[in-house]
Amino acid sequence: MRRLLSRAARAVLGRRRLIAMIGMPTVLLAVNAPPAFAWISEVRHEAWLHSAEYTAANGRWDVVELPADVRINAIHAAMLPTGKVLLVAGSGNDQKQFDAGTFRTLVYDPVTGDATEIDTPSDLFCGGHTFLPDGKLLVAGGTQRYEVLDGFVTRAAGAMRIRNENPDRELHLDSGTVFRDPDGREYTLTSPAHVMSATKTGEGDGTVVTASETIGFVESTEEGAAGVTDRPAQYTIPSLDPGDAANVYGMGDRMTLDKQDFQGIADSYEFDPFAEKYVRVGDMTQKRWYPTLTGLPDGQVLAISGLDGTGQILPGQNEVYDPATKRWTDRPDLFRYFPTYPAIFQTRQEGRLFYSGSNAGYGPADAGRVPGFWNLADNSFAPVPGLREPELMETSGSSWAGPVQDQRMVVVGGGGVGESPVSSARIDTIDLRAPAPAFTPGPDLRTRTRYPSVVQLPTDDLLITGGSADYRGKGASDILQANLYHPGTNTLSAVADPAVGRDYHAEALLLPNGQVLTAGGNSLFKNVDNTKPAPFEQRLEIYTPPYLFHGPQPVIATAPEEAGLGTTMTVTSPDAARVTQARLIRPSAVTHATDVDQRSVRLDIARGPDGSLRLAVPAEPTLVPPGWYMLFLVDDAGVPSVASWVHLR
Repeated sequence: MRRLLSRAARAVLGRRRLIAMIGMPTVLLAVNAPPAFAWISEVRHEAWLHSAEYTAANGRWDVVELPADVRINAIHAAMLPTGKVLLVAGSGNDQKQFDAGTFRTLVYDPVTGDATEIDTPSDLFCGGHTFLPDGKLLVAGGTQRYEVLDGFVTRAAGAMRIRNENPDRELHLDSGTVFRDPDGREYTLTSPAHVMSATKTGEGDGTVVTASETIGFVESTEEGAAGVTDRPAQYTIPSLDPGDAANVYGMGDRMTLDKQDFQGIADSYEFDPFAEKYVRVGDMTQKRWYPTLTGLPDGQVLAISGLDGTGQILPGQNEVYDPATKRWTDRPDLFRYFPTYPAIFQTRQEGRLFYSGSNAGYGPADAGRVPGFWNLADNSFAPVPGLREPELMETSGSSWAGPVQDQRMVVVGGGGVGESPVSSARIDTIDLRAPAPAFTPGPDLRTRTRYPSVVQLPTDDLLITGGSADYRGKGASDILQANLYHPGTNTLSAVADPAVGRDYHAEALLLPNGQVLTAGGNSLFKNVDNTKPAPFEQRLEIYTPPYLFHGPQPVIATAPEEAGLGTTMTVTSPDAARVTQARLIRPSAVTHATDVDQRSVRLDIARGPDGSLRLAVPAEPTLVPPGWYMLFLVDDAGVPSVASWVHLR
């Protein structure tokens, strides 16, 4: 115990830089007895937190501080098939960084601790992402312009529909292009716009030309009320030559001094984890900020929701990315509205997606909030009942509960719409295989929680950690608690408490060694009175679950690097005799408490005469979307191996 106290004391001294106390005279120690005893109490508590008994039951958290030059505001995180972690900031919710054109991405190696900054070509802050079958991360959308709050808008502004009636010519308009209304008021385009050529059908007298249209955002050249107008009008573009001016024009609606929301971009990239660089691919058909990208079983990707290039939520324009052509296609047949960052998952049934009701806000409280099944074949939607506190699903977490073959999901926590201070402790579950699926109650969290992180573990348990009780951590409401949810028994158990608060803009993901990495956190204030702005949380923290204190990890000696769906993988291990289960876990790509990528796949085990393990991979791509997975073996003590990466095709 003395050695344990000694190690804990050194940890506390190192962390708090109290080295001077070591040589303090006895008389001084006596004068300062209360703080000294408090310090001794903390040393003892630290010793207990690091004891074998405690860690075996609760696990342990360790804070990681990167060198100052590579610390970033982690808004997005993805577990790459190289074993490294991608942390994306873009402008990092920092207007100054946005104005300076400073966009950042970091690749962090949790094994060596090395971190490398990656060139970031666009502001990917608040875009969407998902893994493609080849292991690249598709990243789409981001920030075109930051919000301007009520009272700070100095120039009237609004949406401008830019139309082109020429079927033989498309046109690019630069940022700063002037639009003039019939009364002579002028407005400038705040971002470049490209308008396609018009479409022409028929021949001769039956020829019909349909103008193409794109939407831009313009603001008045004059400050104040001079640019305000409620009158819809057609706008000319004085800089165009007469030929183009006859065909290209703007249609403006209201120009106001109202609050201006964040605006999205159409930029899309594939991040290559092996070359560690972004590669530009085709732009989306819509600009999007806060979109969800959901992978489909054929490898294509569905982009859903988001704020457009004028800061308005898209009313239902969804689109599909084809990794073979690197292009997006608008899907008017799938026109359906959802709030931003909707948690939408591919189910076992092809063409059937499940919307859990979790979302990250933006959009009216009475639209698109009901959970249910989205049938892509006919664009129908079937709501599911039973969810407790359905009005508190914004900023909630959602995840598969246990192996995806079980088709059970959980929703965790959440809060009211917008800046509501109300939050929920609810954990509800749903069996998607049931004849009439409906949510049923699970255990409640210890604290009402917004922004929870939910991470699938190799043992089938879920780690639920972080969040805050109030909107963006107001009132110093960050929750320094972690729990394990056990799907098999629908129960919850408390585990070790993290040291770092994580709320808005926080992420958590499973590492290949069975630990969990947490990053980010963007509280509005750092004090109870909400008077002192909080800095972005740039420290990382790693959770070592209890299972890693239950004995040695089983070892994977050999495993295939590739396997096909519906085939059997042969794996060898010196610990094969005590292996009881095998799991494939799809790596996380997470932001804003939303991770529709992670899923665990149960592999049936047959034992070969040579002692090898023969693992059966399910054949359905709806259960196992092609891509890279972490293969874990779990022994009879519940201890997982270090994962071996397998590319499923």
